[in-house]
Amino acid sequence: MTALFLACAVLGGIVVVAQLVLGILGLHHDAPHDLGTSDTADAFQLFSVRALAAGVLFFGLAGYASSAQGLAPWAALVAAGVAGGVATVSVAALMRAVLRLEDDGVVRIERAVGLPATVYTRVPGGRSGAGKVLLTLQSRTVEYQAVTARHDLPAGAAVIVVDVVGPDTVEVVPTPTDGEIFDASP
Repeated sequence: MTALFLACAVLGGIVVVAQLVLGILGLHHDAPHDLGTSDTADAFQLFSVRALAAGVLFFGLAGYASSAQGLAPWAALVAAGVAGGVATVSVAALMRAVLRLEDDGVVRIERAVGLPATVYTRVPGGRSGAGKVLLTLQSRTVEYQAVTARHDLPAGAAVIVVDVVGPDTVEVVPTPTDGEIFDASP
């Protein structure tokens, strides 16, 4: 039984170290290697190579340590199984959390609709020209050209983005005051 535990520890350790070295060198494949699932965003990834390698490594280490302490073979097997299972689930949960952090970093203007903004440069009324607004979008302060179908909006006015009219242009309306019902129509 000790030979099995030692073999698992060595095999799992080799795979974990190889993945670490390949990751440092940038030679790893970015997509997780799932066995049996295609949607990596929703998959818990219990069967990824990283999670299984960690499980095998800890199975071997816990089993070897338990055997060295003189535990009965069945008790060492149970301890090894628990350690391997906990390691597999822990690595899978960590990988899932890391994958959720991935973002391409592109600010998408479509997400500006409904957000508050501040007029930076006067916005002429009746869509007769473009001014500029500042708003916080995707945790960044961005500046877009702005038009409005209503009356002129002076610098410093509080507005709401109601539409995207171009790749860098939004339509805005004044922020409603207390008691005023919001109406996005011109």
